[in-house]
Amino acid sequence: MPQTNILLESGTNELEIVEFYIDEPDYRGHYGINVAKVVEIIRLQPVTAMPQMRHPSVLGAFPHRDGKVVPLVDLAVYLGKNREAAEDAKIIVSELTGIVTAFLVSGVNRIHRLSWKDVEEPGGFLQNMSRNSITGVVRLENRVVFLLDIENIVADIDPSLSIHLAPAQGKTDEDGISYTILHADDSGSIRNLVKHLLETSGPFTIIPAVSGEDAWSILGGIKKKAQKEEKNVYDLVQAVISDIEMPQMDGLTLCKKIKDDPELKKLPVALFSSIISQALEHKGRSVGADAQFTKPDLQNLKEKILELIHANIDNKP
Repeated sequence: MPQTNILLESGTNELEIVEFYIDEPDYRGHYGINVAKVVEIIRLQPVTAMPQMRHPSVLGAFPHRDGKVVPLVDLAVYLGKNREAAEDAKIIVSELTGIVTAFLVSGVNRIHRLSWKDVEEPGGFLQNMSRNSITGVVRLENRVVFLLDIENIVADIDPSLSIHLAPAQGKTDEDGISYTILHADDSGSIRNLVKHLLETSGPFTIIPAVSGEDAWSILGGIKKKAQKEEKNVYDLVQAVISDIEMPQMDGLTLCKKIKDDPELKKLPVALFSSIISQALEHKGRSVGADAQFTKPDLQNLKEKILELIHANIDNKP
């Protein structure tokens, strides 16, 4: 499936999604996935069993490009749906952080270009019912489309692909200082995991934000507090880590707003997302991101954040 020209100008708060569906006996559920994660859409392939992959949603594997063998996940099984058999079923081949996974669905509708403003945050009930696999909700014409958290699904199926960090090395920096970092991610499980791992392995206090818009609001409050206390913003927060895909405001837009703000522009911003690749890194650079890391590479992210914070401190007037 060829890539489109979406987001040639980064920071526009736009995205494209592939809409697909899963047919049950009396219901058609509509779902979506970011185009940036889709390699291609193909017909159903013969699969070979994978005894080592014991998750019930993994149907087996099939040969793909360059002789690679790709696991096939039945999304209906994973989501607890009773999918009707269909001769024209489709496979969506996705690539995240260099890992290629295929997902079986009933069919594919079309590509939609949207603003993240059109993406609603899923409620707690919906998250619980979907095993935390829904990252956003979009209302299109006469239907609701659920955006799937593909990386969370893949990590759940294969825990070795989840975010991890080296054992704790102490909670304070060499100078005894602890640094405050604002972390924006729409996935509650990832927010909690990153907060736990960073706070227990380094000199960090993490302020969580559920979206780019939430992070921007928090930064506004920090600016007001700094002014009231006659401090520098960097005395209250030393860095920002942000996902890219988030409802209301994405991470690219958040980064651009920070770098365009006279009081915040020197604040180090690191993008931490599953869709960062060599082909997409230019988008982060164009909005001024100081670093970009692909999930689940939290170890290198931690080391780079410390480096950026120290450089910022050394360059203070």
